[in-house]
Amino acid sequence: MPAITTRRATLADLEAIVPLFDAYRGFYGQASDPARARDWLRERMQRDESVVLVAEREGAVVAFTQLYPMYSSVRTARTWILNDLFVAESARRSGAARALLDAAAEFAREQGAGGICLETTRDNAPARALYRKAGWSEDATQWYSHTFGG
Repeated sequence: MPAITTRRATLADLEAIVPLFDAYRGFYGQASDPARARDWLRERMQRDESVVLVAEREGAVVAFTQLYPMYSSVRTARTWILNDLFVAESARRSGAARALLDAAAEFAREQGAGGICLETTRDNAPARALYRKAGWSEDATQWYSHTFGG
């Protein structure tokens, strides 16, 4: 199997990431809208509001993860939220997801972050198994959300 490599994405990677981001949104029940996906990613990247990492196989982008900064007053440190992670169907079980998890953790450490977190649904057993195998801890913290339209 060809090797998976990871790196931080740039705006030059935008068109390669858009189909993955659109499919990621589709996985969570959103209608396909590549223009909206492109605009969202471009704006986040241009404003340095997120960090996008990509996984490549034979020079093609096959997966991405998007990290958002957050701050911990208690720890007086920046932390990162691994908000999005998606692997193209053709690249699943290739090690791309694990490579991105490891790259995200390394990025956060290099930035001097106090930690990195993510959230997934309780019924996403494959993802939860991967996260545990990659050294992530699962806790019983109760998360609440308050959504506003759209």
